Amino acid sequence: MPDTLSLVRQLILNADDFGLTPGVNRAIVELVAAGCLTSATLMAAAPATEEAIQLARRTPELGVGCHIVLVDGISCLDAAMQRRCPWITPGPDGLGMLPATPGQLLRALFTSGMGRRQQEALLEAEAHAQIQRLQRAGVALTHVDTHKHLHQFPAILRPVLQAARHAGIHRIRNPFEPAWSRRLTPSVPITRQIPFRILQLFRRSFLRTVARHGFATTDGAIAVLATGALDRALASQFLSAMPEGRWEMVTHPGYNDAALDQIRTRLRRSRETEIDALQAVSSASSLQRISFAAIDTTSS
Repeated sequence: MPDTLSLVRQLILNADDFGLTPGVNRAIVELVAAGCLTSATLMAAAPATEEAIQLARRTPELGVGCHIVLVDGISCLDAAMQRRCPWITPGPDGLGMLPATPGQLLRALFTSGMGRRQQEALLEAEAHAQIQRLQRAGVALTHVDTHKHLHQFPAILRPVLQAARHAGIHRIRNPFEPAWSRRLTPSVPITRQIPFRILQLFRRSFLRTVARHGFATTDGAIAVLATGALDRALASQFLSAMPEGRWEMVTHPGYNDAALDQIRTRLRRSRETEIDALQAVSSASSLQRISFAAIDTTSS
């Protein structure tokens, strides 16, 4: 369970998708320099990963986690292992392409005919390959999370925890957004709110599993439902409403440039809006800005 300090508000300001494009990378390092970010999660096989690795190594004040990609990306497994995964398909230049959406991955797992242990072993191998690629490049990883928050699902969480533990990592994002934070985004379409609420049913199972594996996490993630709509005003509302505890604000800053046009993503114009939102957060008082490295794993 999260180790919260009473009467203290601690906030991890995290940017996802480090390595996605040079414009995303530039936004992240600029925000770190301005005191607006404390953490980022790095993709192991994205178009601008190599640049992001170099930037991470030159920015020791930034806590860097592994943004484990199991959908909408490229596998880091070798060819022999890729052939064992029915959810990986051949792509250009011999690359193994992961399923495009969470629904496609979950359907592939359900229809694979594999037992649970075999499926989880292959998912663990993928997660470990991504973590290992970054560690071997000299990135000291503070924690893990997953692209599209897939570790909400127990079948994904278990292999992700195993992979992280084998790599010496014992911190993970709590992807579940608390009710006080969700209430600040009532304008989100109902088609997004309904599945979001259904997934909240996995929260207790997540916390039990994380504790059983000896991992530390936060009290929850804020601004998840607001992804794509996080602006300066909404960010300020989150900070005003934030109670005591340890929270992570999940953001996706970046520059909407030609490189981003080549990426399949719904987050384009909103990335620059989130740069402005994070600048507003930097002026907030009465809270401690931390990274995942500050979370004590010995008491989890």
